[in-house]
Amino acid sequence: VRCTDDNDAARQLEALRQSLLSSPLYSGIPSMAPEAKKTARFFHAKDDHNEIRAKVFELLFQIDFKFFAAIKEMRQVHEYVKKRNQMDVPYKYHPNELYDLTTRMLFKQRLHKESAYTITFARRGNSDRTNALKAQLTQARQRFQREHTSELQEASMEICPSYPWQSPCLQIADYALWALQRCYEKGEARFLRALWQKVSLIHDIDDPNGKSYGSYLSRKSALPDMQAIKNRRI
Repeated sequence: VRCTDDNDAARQLEALRQSLLSSPLYSGIPSMAPEAKKTARFFHAKDDHNEIRAKVFELLFQIDFKFFAAIKEMRQVHEYVKKRNQMDVPYKYHPNELYDLTTRMLFKQRLHKESAYTITFARRGNSDRTNALKAQLTQARQRFQREHTSELQEASMEICPSYPWQSPCLQIADYALWALQRCYEKGEARFLRALWQKVSLIHDIDDPNGKSYGSYLSRKSALPDMQAIKNRRI
């Protein structure tokens, strides 16, 4: 997610959260209890009550942001691991491999226009992968340069691992990804449809109906084909 104004987005999210906490209608929802350390602390689509989630989506319509995503199908990841093990028996898959791959693909064409970038990643557990992620982003820039045979201007990259309650725009990313997940895993497109005008690019890497690199979707194209997605799960 790239917000036009991070501070303004943060203010709007916090104003909504405080309004819900002070409302007798919503404050009694279990996830709103401070001791639960859930909605009372930050918005998280999976944990938020349906009524809270609806309020957040209504706010997201008003916030100016762009959404980018890269999708990998776990069945294809499993096939890759099986084939890799046939050639390299000691090999053991680690989720960081998939995270790093999708990071490179997501940022491949996003890091050549500016002289400086600040990129905030959600912390995953207690591990600090700042250097590893910076290496993946550097690799993505270098690959773009090789493929386009052009000189890239020097660009600084600041990587900021953070928690959603520290960086509210991560909460927007969580909601956008939840909407995408509901579409692809549950066949429920209404949440993604609601945010469709925010979609700059979704790279469906393993789309069997796409080309060798998959397929690309954006707000200028139609929503994902629900029947085609369902057929992929059969």
